[in-house]
Amino acid sequence: MNTHDNLYNKLFTQKVFEAFMSKKGHAVYHALAQADFQHPHLLSNGEIIHELYPRMSKCYRNEYFYQNTLLNTLLLGKHSVRTTTALSQVTVGKAVADFILINGKAVVYEIKSDLDSFDRLESQIEAYYHAFDYVCVVAPESSFSKLNTMFSNSPVGVYVLTKRNTISAKQKKEPVADSSRLSHQALFKLLRKREYEHIVYSYHGFLPEATPVFWYEACEALFSKIPLDQAYRVVLKALKNRVSIQQEQIQAVPYSLRSLAYFNKETGMDNGSLQSFLNQQYRR
Repeated sequence: MNTHDNLYNKLFTQKVFEAFMSKKGHAVYHALAQADFQHPHLLSNGEIIHELYPRMSKCYRNEYFYQNTLLNTLLLGKHSVRTTTALSQVTVGKAVADFILINGKAVVYEIKSDLDSFDRLESQIEAYYHAFDYVCVVAPESSFSKLNTMFSNSPVGVYVLTKRNTISAKQKKEPVADSSRLSHQALFKLLRKREYEHIVYSYHGFLPEATPVFWYEACEALFSKIPLDQAYRVVLKALKNRVSIQQEQIQAVPYSLRSLAYFNKETGMDNGSLQSFLNQQYRR
């Protein structure tokens, strides 16, 4: 990866996005603006970012680019934030799920960008099936044949990001549900403390009598007594309730920044500050 591509890799990150929402620039942003534009001071920040995103797509479609395409195409295009929740970077066993969509069902999307290898793919997918029943790999067109062959007799789906930066309607293998590997332990590890306490209390009508040191294990023991199919449904409901954002709020954000806005947890969505920065004339 050359220095210029490395800057693109660092541009669409929460750290830079939070600098934008603070109505400030960022060293990475300034470096790209000055490298890629002859007279950046004649443009607004919004115009520069609007141009940087497609320029990145031509030379460096990284994981963020894939994730942002999935969010815009599937969550905002096919579904709605009113009925569907997206999650990112969710730890499942020894793997980390890149992108998950939850509505009536949950689908894990494992991103294998133009820059990734398939070295850990099978172990990642195995981990996901312990906590989710739909898994799909998202990769460039050049990888479709290999992945389609690899998973020809498997419930794993395969989606392709085309050279036109769309999800292909033709080169596609839809995922099929496989709940045979779901486990109470993997599901329980997805939950936050207040979530598993609520689930345990709702099912049993009481919480365990245990000291703080043994609280987690005691709650997990009670959780494991819930029938697996029921446990899966209530875990998905808990995960789905984690994100609360309005459709209009996220659609007001420029396409290139929507995934950052949707998954921003530290500062929350502040459309006013973001729009103020985007409308400002560029200055170092």
